[in-house]
Amino acid sequence: MSTHINAASKGDIAETILLPGDPLRAKFIAENFLESPRLYNEVRGMLGYTGTYKGVPVSVQGTGMGMPSMGIYSWELITEYDVQNLIRIGTAGSFHEDIKIKDLVIGVAASTDSNYIHAFNVPGNYAPSASYKLLSKARDASEALKIPFKAGNIVSCDVFYEFGDWWKKWAEMGILAVEMEAAALYMNAAYNRVNALAMMTISDHFVTGERSTTEERQKSFTDMMKLALEMAVE
Repeated sequence: MSTHINAASKGDIAETILLPGDPLRAKFIAENFLESPRLYNEVRGMLGYTGTYKGVPVSVQGTGMGMPSMGIYSWELITEYDVQNLIRIGTAGSFHEDIKIKDLVIGVAASTDSNYIHAFNVPGNYAPSASYKLLSKARDASEALKIPFKAGNIVSCDVFYEFGDWWKKWAEMGILAVEMEAAALYMNAAYNRVNALAMMTISDHFVTGERSTTEERQKSFTDMMKLALEMAVE
């Protein structure tokens, strides 16, 4: 039994799981998209559910904000519950005018300013990346559902409230958007030989200053949810 998901037993959590940061987004997905959802976790308010989508078992688990929190939940899901496919469904801030509010972005790779990699004792720099298996599923689901996405390098940052134009240096290197969890997810998945992919809906825009509301973040980014669920049943 894990420390942070200690209400669940092996078998309670599906091999494929959706990972929103916001536990209320997990609740929304379970209640609106899954058949017969069952709550398996509410420790620390991080709601987790398992149900079926088109007859296939799928779980959804809130992970909280930041790489430490994502690192804990994804590690326990992989090592304690044998989860094989982890799909982050979150929000991100765009660095480019042509990537607009409510656009969907997939992180092929996740640059980072974090020192999370130190735990793995790698003798150099490491480039966290998505699993090709899930990238392929995302492409196929995108074509079937007519839900487009942009794919490329994103950046996972430790600090939410940063000062000045720090983001412009990342933008100059072709980074599409910023979020706070993908790099840790990709590292945990790589170390444990499982599949991970991070997809984010743009909720904030560094160029235009636009921002989505809290309710929109929880309930209106349904294209991302549909795409991730379709990936789960392919």
